[in-house]
Amino acid sequence: MCLMAMLLFSITGFTLNHASQIEAKPQVTRQKSAVPPVLSETLRAFAEAHPDSKLPLPPELADWAEKTFPVQVAGKPAEWSEEDAYVALPRPGGDAWLRIGLDGAEYEKTDRGWISWLNDLHKGRNAGAVWSWFIDLFALACLVFCITGFLILKFHAANRPSTWPVIGFGVVLPIVLALLFVH
Repeated sequence: MCLMAMLLFSITGFTLNHASQIEAKPQVTRQKSAVPPVLSETLRAFAEAHPDSKLPLPPELADWAEKTFPVQVAGKPAEWSEEDAYVALPRPGGDAWLRIGLDGAEYEKTDRGWISWLNDLHKGRNAGAVWSWFIDLFALACLVFCITGFLILKFHAANRPSTWPVIGFGVVLPIVLALLFVH
């Protein structure tokens, strides 16, 4: 598991480092729909009662939105004004949002491709709690590998005189590069 995760994180580290050179062609999907009159009244009453709030959509509006658009908005915070509700739906490799207003509803999803998706997973951006736990456990495993590897090097250093100069070089090189070339 750690081998595959390290491979994935190494590849995405490279793609992140060269993100400006990797061309992405976002695919944008847009959908619109009229809001049923009964739900428009629900929206109007809720919006007038809770302007400038971050409350989730009322259950009946959330149910309608989930049946009308490919979204899951129940319980997610919405930005309310007196005329509409806006629900941000960020996701790895893209973005999406839903706006339900008195004049209708619209949904937009942007997909930036699989490299962007992998890069967002690398950073843990909009990937959820389970993925965040995986990254934390993987980082902990890498720390254990590094510490035990260092202890193994220390154990064998007496028979390999180049051990400490190579380790020293590995510590000094990133510091020198950062000091000289990172502004």
